[in-house]
Amino acid sequence: MSHTHDLAGFLAGLRYADLPESVLLRTQELFLDWLGSALAAQGAHPIPLFEAYARHMGPASGPARILVNGAGSSAYFAALVNAASSHLVEQDDLHNSSVLHPATVVFPAALAAAQDLGKSGRELLLAAVAGYEAGIRIGEFMGRSHYRIFHTTATVGTLAAAVAVGKLMEFDSEQFINLLGSAGTQAAGLWEFLRDAADSKQLHTAKAAADGLLAAYLTRDGLSGARNILEGEQGMAAGMSRDAEPALLSARLGSRWALLETSFKFHASCRHTHPAADALLEVMQREGLEHGQIAGC
Repeated sequence: MSHTHDLAGFLAGLRYADLPESVLLRTQELFLDWLGSALAAQGAHPIPLFEAYARHMGPASGPARILVNGAGSSAYFAALVNAASSHLVEQDDLHNSSVLHPATVVFPAALAAAQDLGKSGRELLLAAVAGYEAGIRIGEFMGRSHYRIFHTTATVGTLAAAVAVGKLMEFDSEQFINLLGSAGTQAAGLWEFLRDAADSKQLHTAKAAADGLLAAYLTRDGLSGARNILEGEQGMAAGMSRDAEPALLSARLGSRWALLETSFKFHASCRHTHPAADALLEVMQREGLEHGQIAGC
């Protein structure tokens, strides 16, 4: 048995009753935080481009809601637009050791699928926890060498989103194995866009959530996937990492709730900038400074 199989078994067996109260409360807080991040992008470039694409390619109405405009659509296009919008203002949550922003990929896919499938709030929370726990562990497994070239929220995020939807569909361990294979083979997202200040970051999360959802729906209907997509000789770690640690995929499953380690952003910027922002605010408050008194502002 591989660590991937251990992870799949944990995901299949996870029940709402297994979740500590602290995990449930934090999941609700993370969901509310994600909603705010998504709504904050209303009307901001490039989100209208994704909205227009969904209108052109998708149904005129549907069971899943696009948050920034309130329109109904298919689960696929709602996940696509909501994931793009929630990663725009740089205030979505963060898990440090996996270098992953789980909310922006897990919640768009899970909410859209829950609306499409008529699932309850409890089922949505359970699915989100599964997506976070899997995504964080896969991100840690892939290591920092992966993050040097690849946007982990895009690559690993595809699998996290897929797991959340698979949990809503009550997958067994065999289905989760196939699901990870179909999601992992779609994993993509390169940091090169930073050199041009391109809009690709929103495409990354949009595709991760939508492709994860796609993998789950196809797996439900019988699509098979690579059985060892994470640890295999031609799998994700082999092609996209130099420091992968397979044991991290299954370490302390059921005793360490990695979701609780996810933090909120109090500044709308990359977390790397937050210490400097906090220090600047402290100096400004202590000295009674306004931003116009600072050179260059």
